[in-house]
Amino acid sequence: MTEFGSAKGAEVLKALLKAGWTMKRTTGSHRVLSKPGMSDYVFSFRDSEEVGPRMLARISRATGLRPQDLR
Repeated sequence: MTEFGSAKGAEVLKALLKAGWTMKRTTGSHRVLSKPGMSDYVFSFRDSEEVGPRMLARISRATGLRPQDLR
């Protein structure tokens, strides 16, 4: 089971940016984020879209996002 609840896309993006990720480019709802020492990550959620716990766990594995980062 995952420690994450659910969150809006805007909240998740804000947490990623606060954790040191930067916006490399944007095309529609797809945003390419980069962070030194990590592979680029394509964030493809709209701001008002609900991101569920399983998807948040997948995002966490790719980006290092922690549940406390969303608070």
